[in-house]
Amino acid sequence: MGFAADLFSAGKKFWIGMVHLPPLPGSPGYRGSMKEILRSVRCDGEILLQAGAAGLMIENFGDTPFFPDAVPPETVAALAVAAAEAAKLSPPALGINVLRNDAPAALGIAAAVGARFIRCNVHTGAAVTDQGIISGRAAWTARKRSELGLRVEIWADVLVKHAAPLVEVSPEEIARDTARRGRADVLVVSGAATGRPLSPELLERVGKAVPECPVVAGSGISAGNLKDYFGPAAGFIVGTSLKRGGRTTAPVSRRRADGFARAWEKLAGRG
Repeated sequence: MGFAADLFSAGKKFWIGMVHLPPLPGSPGYRGSMKEILRSVRCDGEILLQAGAAGLMIENFGDTPFFPDAVPPETVAALAVAAAEAAKLSPPALGINVLRNDAPAALGIAAAVGARFIRCNVHTGAAVTDQGIISGRAAWTARKRSELGLRVEIWADVLVKHAAPLVEVSPEEIARDTARRGRADVLVVSGAATGRPLSPELLERVGKAVPECPVVAGSGISAGNLKDYFGPAAGFIVGTSLKRGGRTTAPVSRRRADGFARAWEKLAGRG
């Protein structure tokens, strides 16, 4: 088993803090300083872990416009350096997401830095996105994980944000295919876009469809609405609501992170 699967089996809920990286070398918005990028990783990561995050997830959020699948080597290299910096903070778990959908690169970085999980936006099926049509490559991802000998969880999205399924399929069928045929370890359910709340009903439907698999609420979670999702979700990915001014590209706010920590402790029965 793995990080989330172990907690799920023990009936323990968890939340993961998002580290949204600024534009990396090679992307149009890169400002020419990896030192500044690493400083942001340390600052954001420290605040999130001090607030009680069970882990951190690193992603190249600033690299718009995204490649639909394989990213160039400079992106992989920069992401690996940033992930290694996050690993120095000794998070209980570290996750890698290579946007838009480069799971093999994420696995390679995970192998290099000892990450516990990767996120794959389109693991099975196909989705229409702002990068065009993206097809899932579960067969390659699962085999690459085995080839590398990794005990790394695959966190796969169900109806990923900023996308729509190529054909009409129920969330339940997508969830079952992703977990059982695609061999994903954790399912992620998000809202329509980064920072937007998801439907509690959708989260519950996915959880009921695949009761053996942890289901994580992946966007729009805040101190104010956490209670709406605390029942059906096994875990949470929390990012935008913890940023200054609620802006995804802003640094993490200690005040907002502490407020989320208080809401979490209250619901978890520890405060």
